[in-house]
Amino acid sequence: MPDFERLWDVLVVGGGNAALCAAITARRAGASVILAEHAPKWLRGGNSRHTRNLRALHPQPTGVLTDSYLEEEYWDDLLKVTGGRTDEFLARHTIRASQHAPGFLAECGVVFQPSLSGTLSLSRTNAFFLGGGKALVNAMYRTAEALGVEVIYDTEVQHIEMEDGFAREAIVSWRGFPHRIRAKCVIASSGGFQANRQWMRQYWGDAADNFQIRGTPYAQGTVLKNLLAQGVQEVGDATQFHAVANDARAPMEDGGLAMRLDCVPFSIVVNENVERFYDEGEDVWPKRYAIWGRLIAQQPNQRAFAIADSQALHDYLPSVFPPIKADTIEELAGKLGLDAAKLARVVADYNAAVQPGTFNGQKLDDCGTAGLLPPKSHWARRIDQPPYHAHPLRPGITFTFLGVKVNERARVLMADGKPSANLFASGEIMAGNILGQGYLAGFGMTIGTVFGRIAGEEAARAARN
Repeated sequence: MPDFERLWDVLVVGGGNAALCAAITARRAGASVILAEHAPKWLRGGNSRHTRNLRALHPQPTGVLTDSYLEEEYWDDLLKVTGGRTDEFLARHTIRASQHAPGFLAECGVVFQPSLSGTLSLSRTNAFFLGGGKALVNAMYRTAEALGVEVIYDTEVQHIEMEDGFAREAIVSWRGFPHRIRAKCVIASSGGFQANRQWMRQYWGDAADNFQIRGTPYAQGTVLKNLLAQGVQEVGDATQFHAVANDARAPMEDGGLAMRLDCVPFSIVVNENVERFYDEGEDVWPKRYAIWGRLIAQQPNQRAFAIADSQALHDYLPSVFPPIKADTIEELAGKLGLDAAKLARVVADYNAAVQPGTFNGQKLDDCGTAGLLPPKSHWARRIDQPPYHAHPLRPGITFTFLGVKVNERARVLMADGKPSANLFASGEIMAGNILGQGYLAGFGMTIGTVFGRIAGEEAARAARN
């Protein structure tokens, strides 16, 4: 049984990458650390269990990254996906520190695989974990425990007692029993509220019932709501989230990365009314894939369908669930429950608008449409090579952007703008400082790693003082 009578230097709330980076850093700095993970041990790790890479600045090639990826390009990529809804100071702070993130994780036992080539075009910007997120999580827990971090599972932090900007103690439920944890400093790394459908309904109504939660079902937002109710300054838009085009046949929770569909750029996408609603070929997939979850969330019944033909089958990563196939567009529409005549007309209009070009699935090509609304800017090929196939789509929510406001030292800011004396935050619970909308592949792990390290270092220093 954990020692609930002990006064710890640092309490870390959460069990994913951001929490582990914070716990390891604080422990290495000499602090006594207890980490409270809501999930049972076999489901530990939060959304980090389902990740596979992080985006890192590098001025020259590394063992796992090709070429170079410098600050201004990184910043420009982030600016494009957020539409300017980001704190530039904190964003650049994160970008610069990201250069050291792969090395830190490697020191924690995380193994990276050689740079990748393929449809995601990330070999230059993103370092991939060998074995994926679960291997990362396992390595980080081994390191944390070897250092002497006390890890307690099945522990929901229900309330952090705040007084004049000071975190006094945490009230927790440990295996269903109430306890309190006293600590000199607290680091909140407990994620967003995407798995709390009641809270999501406040902003999305009944549509929230159709959202698939890609990651942990334990992301209930309990700590976030508790802190915001006690005068912690909030940041971010409660309606915004990182979401992708998920297979509509995926589990409603914890389906992970494998349920994401990468077929959109090589298809046309229609909603239940058999209407296209966005440019499928707007930009390369790593920069624009995360807009599609929100787009689908805004469609009738939160459903859409990616329509293509046999030419596209090998242009994207294979799906877990096979595509729905038919020899004619009309037959395909019947299998999807769509208006057959209308789908045939949409495909015919698209085919007529496709312009000659040289197809290249690895970069922006010159294959677009003319006179079509919305246009398809790249990767536009006629859909006329049977068998035709379709993937049904639903929004897959990764994490919400409403969070607590922090400064560059990961200190949580109170409503009066002053930093808390001993409350810090890292990961998804504070990502809204930098991600106001949109998403950049691998950037969530970058934020978690960078601010986890900062929070751990600062909390250990504060505890000593």
